[in-house]
Amino acid sequence: MAATTEAKAEGTPCWADAMLPDLEAGKRFYGELFGWTFTDSAETPVPYATAFSEGLRVAGLAAKQDGRMPTAWGVYVAAADAVALAARVEEVGGRVITRPVRVGSAGITALVADPGGAVFGLWQAETQAGFEKQGRPGSFCWTEVYTRARDKDAVDAFYETLFGYRTRDLDDPSVDFRVWSPASAAEPSDDTAIGGRSVIGAAFPAEMPAHFLVYFAVDDCDDAVATAVRLGGRVTEEPFDTPYGRIALITDNQGAAFAVLAEPRAA
Repeated sequence: MAATTEAKAEGTPCWADAMLPDLEAGKRFYGELFGWTFTDSAETPVPYATAFSEGLRVAGLAAKQDGRMPTAWGVYVAAADAVALAARVEEVGGRVITRPVRVGSAGITALVADPGGAVFGLWQAETQAGFEKQGRPGSFCWTEVYTRARDKDAVDAFYETLFGYRTRDLDDPSVDFRVWSPASAAEPSDDTAIGGRSVIGAAFPAEMPAHFLVYFAVDDCDDAVATAVRLGGRVTEEPFDTPYGRIALITDNQGAAFAVLAEPRAA
């Protein structure tokens, strides 16, 4: 996907950032893993570093101010009006965690949760639309929400009502996965997909909460895994092949989970 500074359609992932106990350690880890460089922000209420790949904005790292906050990657979706969208979240069964607040001149943000408890952000762009690079190595490429089977129907209804997603379920009956495409898509397909909903199965710990998983594109999945381990990270799911590329799940050296995806190489 080409670099872009344009605001995205409402409900489309437009930013990702990680809340970390040690911001400088996070810069070192992701700087070496993805080749990111960083610029510290003067407009945020907490220490915040914007990550760049090839000189383009790709993600952010924030310093946790409260040890009770999770060490985690989070995703933000575009909002035409963050105040109005936050109100709709509550109307369709979600919960507002942090009311909309202005982030300097960049935009307006809020944190909300779906009926299963998965947290995500809203971003109403002003001077910063979000990702300037995505879908290419060193940048965000995908996200999916993991929810409990008991909450699946309510969660599906929530996102489809809130954002008007057009959806399709994977053909494989052994995999409970729903793919999202924007409301503007002519039809839901791989070409229009922006994210999806999965289910937390029996293989996951019983205490695992509903959550979003953020994927980053890499040139070589196995090399990225080896680098992450060398930097103090941990592999939670070894590299495996899918029709969409080779994937691995990683926890960084501070405990934030994410995935890496290397697209299939051209024959």
